[in-house]
Amino acid sequence: MASSAQRSLASLLVDLADRTPAPGGGSASAWAGALAAALGEMVANFANDSAAAQEAMSLRAELLAAGELELTSYGPALEAWRLPAQDSSREARLAAALSEASRAPLAIARASTQVAELAARIAEMSKPELAGDAIAAVLLAEASSRAAARLVEINLAQRPEDPRLAVVDELVERAGTARDAALTSRKPP
Repeated sequence: MASSAQRSLASLLVDLADRTPAPGGGSASAWAGALAAALGEMVANFANDSAAAQEAMSLRAELLAAGELELTSYGPALEAWRLPAQDSSREARLAAALSEASRAPLAIARASTQVAELAARIAEMSKPELAGDAIAAVLLAEASSRAAARLVEINLAQRPEDPRLAVVDELVERAGTARDAALTSRKPP
């Protein structure tokens, strides 16, 4: 099967709507973050800011790669859940699988937060006619970060001491700060 980046949006949405475990919320979060990065890249290109455009392009690629990883990352957790309750290895396998399944959404939350921060900076310098696109990028990226962070929190619910929980809290806060900055700097007339 072709990678998500090589498929049409219509095809991805059909797969997302299908009654299968993947793609699911993690991949959808990655795709939303990649869309946000592409919007930020477009606005940076119009502003002739090649460094910001390059950073957005890199983040877009990172998010697409994390979305691909997410397609298979939850499989081991599903396998562990299907083990008989009396299987002595079930709890340990499930905990390990959920911990591992947190890697992709953490990467998505991290990259999407970076997109939100970059797009907020781009929004400040963008032409008025492109500010809406830059703000849309910030809002999509924030939503992507929040959704992916929530997946990490769900996966690690039985591990309240896991340091990744503090990391996702900080990422969500940063994405929210970027949103506030973009909305404040570009209020409608």
